[in-house]
Amino acid sequence: LMAAFVGARRASRLALGASPMAGLRPARLALGAVRAFSSQPKTFFLETHGCQMNLADSDVVRAVLTKAGWAEATAPEGARVLLTNTCSIREKAENKVRTRLAMWRAADRTRKLGVLGCMASRLREELTESGMADVVAGPDSYRHLPVLLEALDGGAAHAIHTQLSLEETYADIAPVRSAADGSSPVGYVTVMRGCNNMCSYCVVPFTRGRERSRALKTIVEEVRSLVARGVREVVLLGQNVNSYWDRTTLPEDGGGGEGEVAGGGYHTAEGFGNMYKSRDGAGARFAHLLRAVAEVSPELRVRFTSPHPKDFPPEVLDVVAEVPNVCKQLHLPAQSGSSSVLASMRREYTREAYLNLAHLARARIPGVTLSTDIISGFSGESEEDHLQTLSLLKEVCFEQAFMYAYSLRSKTHASHHMQDDVPRETKQRRLREVIDTFHAEIYAKNAALEFGAAHVVLVEGPARKAEGMLTGRSDGNKRVVFAHTGEGPEPRVGEYAVVRVHSATGHTLRGETARDPELQSGGVRPATLAESTALAARLTDGRHDWLPPPTARGAAGA
Repeated sequence: LMAAFVGARRASRLALGASPMAGLRPARLALGAVRAFSSQPKTFFLETHGCQMNLADSDVVRAVLTKAGWAEATAPEGARVLLTNTCSIREKAENKVRTRLAMWRAADRTRKLGVLGCMASRLREELTESGMADVVAGPDSYRHLPVLLEALDGGAAHAIHTQLSLEETYADIAPVRSAADGSSPVGYVTVMRGCNNMCSYCVVPFTRGRERSRALKTIVEEVRSLVARGVREVVLLGQNVNSYWDRTTLPEDGGGGEGEVAGGGYHTAEGFGNMYKSRDGAGARFAHLLRAVAEVSPELRVRFTSPHPKDFPPEVLDVVAEVPNVCKQLHLPAQSGSSSVLASMRREYTREAYLNLAHLARARIPGVTLSTDIISGFSGESEEDHLQTLSLLKEVCFEQAFMYAYSLRSKTHASHHMQDDVPRETKQRRLREVIDTFHAEIYAKNAALEFGAAHVVLVEGPARKAEGMLTGRSDGNKRVVFAHTGEGPEPRVGEYAVVRVHSATGHTLRGETARDPELQSGGVRPATLAESTALAARLTDGRHDWLPPPTARGAAGA
């Protein structure tokens, strides 16, 4: 038992480094229990909750543990350690993790449980003191996981490392995709981490730390590697992705092409402020990164998330408009349609500035699709503020929206300085009205614009709820479920298909593969992304030659 204690203290020193927030607790375990755990094969099971950033982080965790000699199990029953990568953005997300941990603990108490990510940063004491978790590692602590698990082998009751870093980007770690994701044509690449915006409701700066960006060349190298393995769409990720700033690379070093960002300054979209002032200086900015990644392959689609509206200056909109394989889709998180609520949220823009940006994006990028985030019932939100949000939804008419009731998070500015004073019933009623308004607008828009339109769809595989159908996403990030018409071979996963829409709901388009009338019988589908895009445009432009009258169209859509 003394040997186990000494081993735990040694591992504690290794894990602590210079971190006052890391720690290991010496074991008070029976020696037999220590041996039972340490004698099991080094296997782990990893479950991911939350955003796409967490999916990418899980690939980093997988790489770190695999290099250290751990093998990933495909199910919890076959693993010695169960890890969950977590989200803290809302209380519901955390409760889901708590339920999962309790289920795992009840099923087998000999296994060790680990909590990773944002929930680990926010609730590390609760997780260990309650017995929910044995290992706790924050988003910047994944390199320490082998040492933390070694500490458990040595008899430590808990192993913790949650210190945030000003430098960690994991740029030197080649992510390892899960077996389930290995055949996916979509890959995720983290380009920056952290957030400096300090919105009053948001816990991300406290769980993810300050902004820091990877060197541009490391991102391009990772994208090239993904393309070589068959990836046909890459999603650039960051908590504030379009504030990307590689200070080590000047634009002329990367060959960004025409329209590249000047290396000498930072500016926001017109009418937007900036909570964090130290953003000015030389280096490669987001528009330069977009061009560099798009140049990796003309067959690669490029999209990104999650941005802040302030970081859409004209040069970023121009790259999206001009570069063919950058997807014509922007996420513009509004959060509220009321200028007074936006001020309370510390969003640094008004309703008018936001609307001007949305209209500018529609004008500058033909066919662009816009998505947004909406929070209902934030501190101090009045009924008039709520109506302003409904009117913003109607004016912009977003193609996609993520809508939530406000959930107070500890450590945030709002938790220290504001009252969560909107009753739960009012929050839920307003949220229902927000959802209903969005659905009414998008159903009407799809009915007017989508019937007969053609889209380039990246095939992801069989549709889950429609037997014999395929599914994928359009350039505008709309889910498309479609049937193959039978002409030529069926499109395979990772190929582009041109799909003509015959019906649409608020969330999903349905259709069938379209044949190019200009090709001979031997060539049914275009060979390249550019050819597919051109065909979809021709078919959409010519649809009025064969569309039924509106009354018949409505019947067909039904």
